Amino acid sequence: MAKQRKVIITCAVTGAIHTPSMSPYLPVTADEIADAAVGAAEAGAAIIHLHARNQENGRPDQSAAAFGAFLPQIKERSDAVLNLTTGGSPYMSLETRLEPALKFQPEVASMNMGTMNFGLFPMLKRYKEFKYDWEEDYLRNSDELVFKNTYRDMEYVLTEVGALGTRFEFECYDTAHLYNLAHYVDRGLVKPPFFVQTVFGILGGIGTHPDDILHMKRTADRLFGDDYQWSVLGAGSKQMPIAAISAAQNGNVRVGLEDNLWIGPGTLAESNAAQVRKVREILEGLGLSIATPDEARQILQLKGKDNVNF
Repeated sequence: MAKQRKVIITCAVTGAIHTPSMSPYLPVTADEIADAAVGAAEAGAAIIHLHARNQENGRPDQSAAAFGAFLPQIKERSDAVLNLTTGGSPYMSLETRLEPALKFQPEVASMNMGTMNFGLFPMLKRYKEFKYDWEEDYLRNSDELVFKNTYRDMEYVLTEVGALGTRFEFECYDTAHLYNLAHYVDRGLVKPPFFVQTVFGILGGIGTHPDDILHMKRTADRLFGDDYQWSVLGAGSKQMPIAAISAAQNGNVRVGLEDNLWIGPGTLAESNAAQVRKVREILEGLGLSIATPDEARQILQLKGKDNVNF
């Protein structure tokens, strides 16, 4: 890690956590998602993390058809690494969540490294009116939501998606998730370099205190040594402070409207690109250099954009 000279910025442009009523700037349609992805790449994001949504009501949509509506145009308009979620939404089955990755064979796919509670219901305190019928129940019912990622599930993803030459963004929401990854490393199912995305601030996972961030990094350092690339994802208002902690330790960062709708206190981010520019200012202010997409491909040993199925 200490030898890395380029910082990889990932931008997660829409996700499955926030609902359309929360921000008019949240990309929903295929064209909006494509424009957001291209804008984030132009601002400096080397990797674009992608979810899809129903174009009529903004509900998370993990069908291959939904992803197929924007993947070719993003690839044509940008050189960014495209990372397809296999997390989808915690409400979805594993089979549904894997559909886009199995069909499109991306350079990178995200992978959640353990079963966990996934509480979105605290957001109900902030929003009283919703544009679409599904939104309120989607948040409220998360008080009994279990995001299922069993050992059998994880082995299946590693085996089936990994066989396509796709590498993984390992999303680790708590210390146990790092140990789960180490288990599969020990079994030879995962080869370095490991791209470890430590996630902070989701109710059900680890918190956002600086000690939490340092604890996750110390644990990953001990488990994976020089064989991994560390990145951080801070939910909500902690997005930029957590990114700054990572930057100070030569780590990588993730921003985007999937993780945080705001650009500052009381001010909605009007684009994903705005968040990329902001975190880039932090990184460059510390004297760090930003990885281009091709540099990210080299760092993570990816198969290249010509070897995907879209």
